[in-house]
Amino acid sequence: MGNDDWRIEVELDDEEHGYSVAERLRAMDLDDNARNRLGNRAIVTRDGSKLFVYTRTGTEAAEAARLMRKLLAADDLTADVRVTRWHPVEEMWEEASVPLPQTEAEREAEEEKQEQRERGEVAAGAEYDWHVRVHAPNRAAAEALERRLSEEGLDVERRWRYVTVDVLTEEQANEIGSRIRDELPTAEIEILPTLELPTFMLFQNLL
Repeated sequence: MGNDDWRIEVELDDEEHGYSVAERLRAMDLDDNARNRLGNRAIVTRDGSKLFVYTRTGTEAAEAARLMRKLLAADDLTADVRVTRWHPVEEMWEEASVPLPQTEAEREAEEEKQEQRERGEVAAGAEYDWHVRVHAPNRAAAEALERRLSEEGLDVERRWRYVTVDVLTEEQANEIGSRIRDELPTAEIEILPTLELPTFMLFQNLL
C-alpha cells in the first residue's frame, strides 16, 4: 500500500471518552514492532466524541486502528472504528475498501460524482467552492461578458466593470479564466477559492 492520505475515524459514546482515549493514544509506549508498523509519526485530532488518526500508508492505518481497538477494549468502551482513505478526485474520505481510480474512465466517473454532489450542496444553499473574478477594461465589455456567461448557464454577478463567476471546481475556474483571457487580454483576472473571497472585494485602479 502506497503513500496516500489515510485516516482512522473513531466515533465514541461521549466527548469525555474522546478526550481520555486521545491522550492515552498520544502517550502510549509502543514496542519496536508496533512503532515500525505505525511509522515515525501519526497525527491525532479530536472533535468532541470523534477521534481522527492520520497516517501516510495503509499499513500504518491498519496498525493505528489495531491500537485504537486495544485502548477501547482496555477501557471497556464501544466505538465505531473505520479506516478511510482520501480520494483526491472526489475530494472526500472513503472507506479503505473503495479503490482509487486507475483509468481515465474511472477518474471521469469520480469527477462526475463529485460535481453532482457539489451541485446538490449548492442547490441546498451551500456556497460555490471557486470563483473567477474579472476586472473588465470597460463597462460594455463587462456587460457583454456577463451576458455571454449567463447564456452558458453559469452563475454570474456584475458590479459595474467587475464580474464574478461562481463555479464548483478549480478546474472549471481555470478553464473559464483562460477563456476570458483569450477574449479580453487586457482584463485583470483572479481565481479564488471561497475562503479567500472577501465580502468587500478590493480591486486596484478603481477609476
